[in-house]
Amino acid sequence: MKFQVDRDVLADAVAWAARVLPARPAVPVLAGLLLEAGDDLRVSAFDYDVSARVDVEADIAEPGRVLIPGKVLAEVTRSLPARPVEIVTSGSEAVLTCGSAEFGLITMPDEDFPAMPPMPPKVGAVGGGAFATAVGQVAAAASRDDTLPMLTGIRVDIEGVRVSMAATDRYRIAAAEFLWHPERQDAGHGVVVPARVLVEVARSLRGGEVAIGLGDNVAGFESQGRTTTVRLLDDQFIDYRSRLTAQWTIHADVEVGPFVEAVKRVVLVAERNAAVRVSFSQGQALIQAGGGDIGRGAEVVDAELNGPDIQIAFQPHFLLDGLAGVETGRARIHMDSPTRPALITDEGEDPGFRYLVMSLRLG
Repeated sequence: MKFQVDRDVLADAVAWAARVLPARPAVPVLAGLLLEAGDDLRVSAFDYDVSARVDVEADIAEPGRVLIPGKVLAEVTRSLPARPVEIVTSGSEAVLTCGSAEFGLITMPDEDFPAMPPMPPKVGAVGGGAFATAVGQVAAAASRDDTLPMLTGIRVDIEGVRVSMAATDRYRIAAAEFLWHPERQDAGHGVVVPARVLVEVARSLRGGEVAIGLGDNVAGFESQGRTTTVRLLDDQFIDYRSRLTAQWTIHADVEVGPFVEAVKRVVLVAERNAAVRVSFSQGQALIQAGGGDIGRGAEVVDAELNGPDIQIAFQPHFLLDGLAGVETGRARIHMDSPTRPALITDEGEDPGFRYLVMSLRLG
């Protein structure tokens, strides 16, 4: 095998594929990146649960394939000068040359590398911006506790032209909706995708359109020559919609920016995991935290209250995660009592983002 490729193109492709390399591979070859030179250059990684492959333009002199330790290749390509890169296989080495720099990288047995799963059948497509926004809005609520795998995923429900995403860690629920272009208008799907994979897919998008495929317990995401497939989680999930459409008797509208900055300031004097207290009254919200060994903080911001005065408390980072998901400049906080969860939404009658967060009992 012999090919030449632009240094930035190669480094970007290798870094993108290497993000799915397992920290502790089940078998040694899964720590490798597979480079295949044909009409173009394809860089692939696979750990049996997640696969990533990217196709880039390259000048192919001799087609072939080679398996190179992925982390080493990523470190090398990132450090190369801005010159064309040539890779040639020679015996048990892949010789990488860039300007005056030369590396002989020991290869791995490519015949032992498992067959990559194909992209499952396409069920629809959506603009990369809308997809990345929705993932960003809900992913913060996904659990990091692997003992309950279902809660580490993002539920994706597809009903015709509407897609809903939701995540929960039992203490909050985040949900977002967007419109897309389905392959079939009457199609419906409900799957749970590992949140970490969706976050990585969204993070790597560069605009354009994302094609989504669903197959036998596998989801696929394809955009601009980059394809990721992932094994789905158990599709059991809580009935999140009923919790997000309950009735609240009080709501307050706040400017997101000033409210967020005030919360961040007052919690500087609070102990770790201490509550932030918000007292809503006509025309304002008093935000308070602390009062222990460090000190206390308080700040007043503007708020439009509909209903009686109320004081309610939250875990600060839970509250901030919810406000971060609001795409409009103003957020609406729906409340019923200091002991019931509150709902944070975009301002408007039919919000596309909803975030239900548990309140903390005030002492």
